[in-house]
Amino acid sequence: MERRLAAILVADAVAYSRLMGEDEAGTLARLRSHEAEIIAPAVARHRGRIVKRMGDGFLVEFGSVVAAVQCAVDWQRGIADDAPLRFRIGINLGDVIVEGDDIYGDGVNLAARLEPLAEPGGICVSEDAFRQLRGKLDLAWEDMGPQELKNIAVPVGAYRLGPPSAEVAAERPSAGRARTHGEKPTVAVLPFTNMSGDPEQEYFSDGITEDLITEISRFRELAVVSRSSSFVFKGKTASAAEVCAKLKAQYLVEGSIRKAGNRVRVTAQLIEADSDRQVWAERYDRELEDIFEVQDDIVRRVASTLVGRLEHRRQERARRQSESELRAYDLYLRGREHFFTWSLDDNRKARDLLRSAIDIEPDYAAALALLSEVLLRMWLNGWSEDPDADLAESVAAAQRAVAIDDGDSRTHTALGMAHLFRRQLEHGRQHFETALKLNPNDTRALVYASRHAVFDGDPERAIDLCRQAQVLNPYGKYTWNLGIACFVARRYRETVDLLEGMDNPPAAVLAMLAASYAMAGDAAKAAAAGAAFGEAAAASPVLSTLRGPAAWQRYFSDRWPFRDPADLAHLLDALRKAGLPV
Repeated sequence: MERRLAAILVADAVAYSRLMGEDEAGTLARLRSHEAEIIAPAVARHRGRIVKRMGDGFLVEFGSVVAAVQCAVDWQRGIADDAPLRFRIGINLGDVIVEGDDIYGDGVNLAARLEPLAEPGGICVSEDAFRQLRGKLDLAWEDMGPQELKNIAVPVGAYRLGPPSAEVAAERPSAGRARTHGEKPTVAVLPFTNMSGDPEQEYFSDGITEDLITEISRFRELAVVSRSSSFVFKGKTASAAEVCAKLKAQYLVEGSIRKAGNRVRVTAQLIEADSDRQVWAERYDRELEDIFEVQDDIVRRVASTLVGRLEHRRQERARRQSESELRAYDLYLRGREHFFTWSLDDNRKARDLLRSAIDIEPDYAAALALLSEVLLRMWLNGWSEDPDADLAESVAAAQRAVAIDDGDSRTHTALGMAHLFRRQLEHGRQHFETALKLNPNDTRALVYASRHAVFDGDPERAIDLCRQAQVLNPYGKYTWNLGIACFVARRYRETVDLLEGMDNPPAAVLAMLAASYAMAGDAAKAAAAGAAFGEAAAASPVLSTLRGPAAWQRYFSDRWPFRDPADLAHLLDALRKAGLPV
């Protein structure tokens, strides 16, 4: 008889029989979707093994209690907003009997007995397991005391962790001026000043700033002004009160970065706009490999100052500290800088830099997600030299990004876009919904969800999503996505007003502009935009090869994946009216 010590996780769906009775097909589909997209990736990420699935439950084995609990937390957070379907999870550290791929014995039985003690969406661990967690995970456990468990001879000490929704009981902010995002305090992070004396290091300070914006945005108790709005003030002199008034923020984070060799000095301060008072300030003199700890500390201090009770909601980002990981991070920052410039040359540079980052760190989820977006943009704009290969790589990169980090809105946004242009609109919708649940302040997720809504047949919702992004980021460039939504909603004049002012518009924008002019009855401007489209198409590696209406129709059909054929017919009719060869 083979035995071994293992951390055992037993999970069971709450009220599964009732849910099956109410909606059998929907419940099964939801369970399978959670298993494929949340549960199995979480188990793999924490080096566990799904021993077996038992109807509505799972038996999972880990080599570490810490890994088992981290997986359970990811599991519960991943499905926290799916109200109809909840899991209870029990975890024990104990001796198991091994028989082939199966395990059983008292160690497994105890985990199964602990599972019903957890709240729906919560976790319960044995005292033996809890001893292995001390000082390793910052979670708010409730001591339940000794528990009498069925078929267990001796009472067992148990500890319980509530569902994710109960992790943070945020305090209401104190009285002050009206909040622009309900009662959430709004924070603006200004671009950190590059003090290195080397303009070439600008990308580094900008990248650190954007990382801070992204990480602080994860806290649902805070509203965070997005990158595009904050960066309007880059290099400008303005008081904290002036900046906050323009950005509708109550708090301001600002600072500077000096990078010299392998040393970095970061200064940061948090300012309250109403009083122009410095709430918190700190200076960090560290080795470069500690930059991620500095980021996390700034995020923690800002969030804890404004929200309180942060001890239950620590950052879960992996610490990237090795020399190779720092090189990958540097390449990622450079690639991101090029990504924000809409040109073929910059997108090629972004692609190459991101691929280099991933070559160094193959599990770099943020780089994979951004690479997916870069390749998809090249495919959409007709810039790809090998469109099929770029689209396939885009999809694969996004899928891998979610598998590595399914708790990041950016990875789900990238996969949502990839599913959209593979005409898998249902899968795309799930990932956009997940992205916005993870980070409601992610304006890129809002805008890309808007694109999905357009093709899903709901242009009015698409317009609303873009407007939400504009409220969060009044300086954002959303004209293209908003223009698409307005065109499909038959608001041709609004589409024209949006697209006319775009600088260096790519071929897709020119085609839409020509179609909108034509439908608005302005034949002369439609012809001019159509001619400009022809010039852009002649310079494209893909568009220049298209011959005849059938080829053009296939091209637009691929890149405009409407659920309703009538919407595609409407687009093609408008393009024909503008004189395009479709």
